[in-house]
Amino acid sequence: MTGLRSAALALLAAGSLTGCIYSNVTAPLDINVDQTRIGSKTGKASMHVFAWSFAWGDAGVEAAAANGGLEVINHLDTERRFVLFGLYSRITTIAYGD
Repeated sequence: MTGLRSAALALLAAGSLTGCIYSNVTAPLDINVDQTRIGSKTGKASMHVFAWSFAWGDAGVEAAAANGGLEVINHLDTERRFVLFGLYSRITTIAYGD
């Protein structure tokens, strides 16, 4: 039972540091968004992290462009999803272009 209490305390401590149980935020990666032409295609690429220890996937710009069939990238966004204080995370790069 002591191990379960320790795990629960560790989860609560981690939660107090991050401050949220669930978040899903999208933000631009460009600094001149007022001059950006989006384009007709969109590509996404994601990486996942579980238990702050196991990661898989490719959230790179090249992977996002390939997944959307983009030859020219006009704009980039990033989407970050965190569940249970970051116990599970998904980071996605979104590429827009032609």
